[in-house]
Amino acid sequence: MDDLPTADARSLATSIRRLFEDSHRLLADTSSELVAAITGHIGCPMSQVPNVTARFEGWEHVNVHRGLESFLAEHSPGAEWFGIAGNRMHQSLMDMLTGAMHGGYELGAVDYVTLATGPDSAEEAVQFGLVRTVAPGGAPVVLAVQGPQEDRGEFRCAVQVLAADRETATLAREEVERQVRAHDVFRGQVLAFGISEHRGNQLLTFLPRPSLRPEDVVLPDGVLRAIERHVVRSASQSERLRAHGQHLKRGLLLYGPPGTGKTHTVRYLLGRLESTVIVLSGVAMFRFLRTATALARRLEPAVVVVEDVDLIAEDRNFTTSGSPALFELLNEMDGIGSEADVTFVLTTNRVEMMEQALAERPGRVDLAMEVPLPDAECRERLLRLYASDVDLDLTDASAIVTASDGVTASFVKELVRRAVLIALDEQPSAARVRLDESTITAALGELMDERQALTRSILGGGGPADRQRATVSRAPAAVRQAFAVPTGASPGVSPA
Repeated sequence: MDDLPTADARSLATSIRRLFEDSHRLLADTSSELVAAITGHIGCPMSQVPNVTARFEGWEHVNVHRGLESFLAEHSPGAEWFGIAGNRMHQSLMDMLTGAMHGGYELGAVDYVTLATGPDSAEEAVQFGLVRTVAPGGAPVVLAVQGPQEDRGEFRCAVQVLAADRETATLAREEVERQVRAHDVFRGQVLAFGISEHRGNQLLTFLPRPSLRPEDVVLPDGVLRAIERHVVRSASQSERLRAHGQHLKRGLLLYGPPGTGKTHTVRYLLGRLESTVIVLSGVAMFRFLRTATALARRLEPAVVVVEDVDLIAEDRNFTTSGSPALFELLNEMDGIGSEADVTFVLTTNRVEMMEQALAERPGRVDLAMEVPLPDAECRERLLRLYASDVDLDLTDASAIVTASDGVTASFVKELVRRAVLIALDEQPSAARVRLDESTITAALGELMDERQALTRSILGGGGPADRQRATVSRAPAAVRQAFAVPTGASPGVSPA
């Protein structure tokens, strides 16, 4: 040794030190059954494993589950998940694996959670677990999935890829991401964003797709047809439209007084569409508009429904600095290219308060359609529609139709419900109650009573109480008699 050159002596010492270090790591890895399950598969010590991660929004957990199931079915059928036992609170996967080498964590059971896959379906998915598989090309990898965890104020889920080298891990991560997108359960569904009570985190809910007939939507002639032509389109129609050089993006604004049937019309459209629909209302409009439009672009053809848009889109003249949510809505509508097959459907009760740029500028809203108060013909159609589940004995509805001038569809619906309540009391043994003119007139009398002024306002009863009284005073004799209204007088007012 005395004759060994200095450089060679240093090289030998370095090699011996590395041998001891590698031996220590090997002993540490094999002393933990959990770590050995990983390092024995990928073929390198934990200290040399790169950490490659794919992150997703928390509400994407169901898609991550579907993507991983597809990945495993293709690359390692029969692969079994395993978990980690120990205190995992606020610990990353790598922290747990490091702790396992010192006895802090052991092999454990897999955590599962039930995730919705539709309005009436669900699947069991891995909330936390690991699985040994291979990357495209056959190199061994371990995938670890962790369900939604708080990350800088947002809830995200993650898939971590453990492999002997970064290239293999990256290849596996990219394939996982591709499978997640290819098996997106949101496509073709009706979805709504909301907020849970837990730290305000966002949730995505599946809604049942409505099923309404055209005759269930009572609008003036031609209105529903025009709305359908603008919004409802098959894939082949979209391709033909593209072939003729026309853009696919479109915007629809439905406006009119409360209770006239705007939301009901939207529900009918949702039943006619086969595309993905994302519904925003209430607080969700302010928090998830950008998220919803990004999801719509990803899942096109898609429809974004923004209900009561006047809550965020008041004319900037009524505020000192304008609404940030309005600017975001305008930007999002502008930001979707004309080739994107994305439709915005907006509803409002206060079109006069709407931002002019939103309501009139081409490329944002292409069709603004009024959903008005029902005229006499529509009121009779509504009356018969809402009474379709009872025996309606009403050959001539003109008296009731005249007396209900100026009311909304919601008012007519409540009128029928009140009449059914009266009939249930009067016909206690009837399996299917009968409504006639006197029963409906009695219900109308209740709603027209001056003490029901606020109820009428809530239902869209046609305006102030004096307008209601004037309407009744002009009604035929049968209706006036039900209200005990002498000619020339109003309900609740003694004749002179």
